[in-house]
Amino acid sequence: MSHSESIFGSRYLALTIGIILAAMTIGFEGLAVTTVAPVIAGDLQGLHLFGWIFSAYLLAQIIGTLVIGREIDRRGPALLFTAAIIIFTIGLVVAAIANDMYVLIGSRAVQGFGAGAMFTCIYTAISISYPDELRPKILGALGTAYVLPSMLGPYVAGVIAQQLSWRFVFWGVLPFLFLAVLLSLPAFRKLKMPSFQERNETGVIGLSVLLAIGTGLFLSGLGMLPKIVGMVLLFVGLALMVQPLRKLLPKGTFTFRAGLPSLIASRGLFFAAYVFTQNFLVLALTDTKGVTADRAGLIVASAALSWCIIAILQARWDAADKGRGRQKRIITGILLMITGIAIMAWIPAVNIVMAVLGEVITGIGIGLAHTTSGTVAFALAKEGESGQASGSLQFADSFTPGVAIGIGGAIIAMSQTGGMSLEMGITIAMIFNLSLIVLSLFASTRTKQA
Repeated sequence: MSHSESIFGSRYLALTIGIILAAMTIGFEGLAVTTVAPVIAGDLQGLHLFGWIFSAYLLAQIIGTLVIGREIDRRGPALLFTAAIIIFTIGLVVAAIANDMYVLIGSRAVQGFGAGAMFTCIYTAISISYPDELRPKILGALGTAYVLPSMLGPYVAGVIAQQLSWRFVFWGVLPFLFLAVLLSLPAFRKLKMPSFQERNETGVIGLSVLLAIGTGLFLSGLGMLPKIVGMVLLFVGLALMVQPLRKLLPKGTFTFRAGLPSLIASRGLFFAAYVFTQNFLVLALTDTKGVTADRAGLIVASAALSWCIIAILQARWDAADKGRGRQKRIITGILLMITGIAIMAWIPAVNIVMAVLGEVITGIGIGLAHTTSGTVAFALAKEGESGQASGSLQFADSFTPGVAIGIGGAIIAMSQTGGMSLEMGITIAMIFNLSLIVLSLFASTRTKQA
């Protein structure tokens, strides 16, 4: 392979490094906040609003992803990437100086919008800048860059919060963000979008906001079950979500229509299953098995390590078979995830050895399926619709996990209300999680490229 055919060749070097740094910045910030959120909530006397530190980010990310995903095909990624970085930076600065929990939550919403928009621009740049044979490599590098912070991010953030202040977690992200801009923005400006296919996009912002409101009500309702007010909020939220989801996602996503719709559905489901497993396994290990938080973090990090290794290897396999085995790799990855999650599903029997084994297998599976699904999505996207496909990918990675985790939390809360142990509640939630990944497997059989 010649130098020009490498993602680190002279033609792609600046864009590649910029993309990797941007992904690492967003990944570190998200994981760091997870670590320092309890400290923030205590310091700002807002423990009763703790969940909104994450919910505000998720809901705004949905809006940023969908709005930018539609606009980017018309305006190109350079201007919107610049705007997204400015918005994300404002969110970081406001968070760093916040002296009130409501201001902090507002800053998290601004960060979420910026992060969703940035990732959509990154995916679009990959779609239009890198040829098909290089996409598995850049997507593998992108996945590795996003996952790597999960190995050190929480620990580093904890040290910063303990030795200095949680505010330095936000300040510390800025230098890396500026470096990413310095490297990637000139390359973004050189990108030329394919001819834009004019579509009726009226009401995208309104639909995105409606979806965010509906999702917020749905998640709030889940947290209040089995109270009547919780049920009301849940059903109202669902009602508000239906129309935006039908309009904003590729037609046929919910019925697993062959091609891109099934791919987006499959990706949303298996990524939700992965994030779900990470969150609830930590809860199970620390609260029912007596494992310390740092050791639980290392166990979960084993999945990130195997994800990184396989994300790199899959690019070599793709080059070897010239992309013919992509659907097989997605299906194999999901089957491995089913195996790994099944090993950890029966929480009363889980020990450290089983948890590590299950995590490693699950990491191998997600490393195969997640990276390959991105490559296939770009191959399936029609000319002039790279931004929309990118927005759908990022939406699958943000919306579905949030909803799945909300359902899992409601399952555990209701099981404890019914007198069950926490172990049994998490086990029931993990069985629900298995149903998501099995459904994802079915959708993955309908993702053949046209």
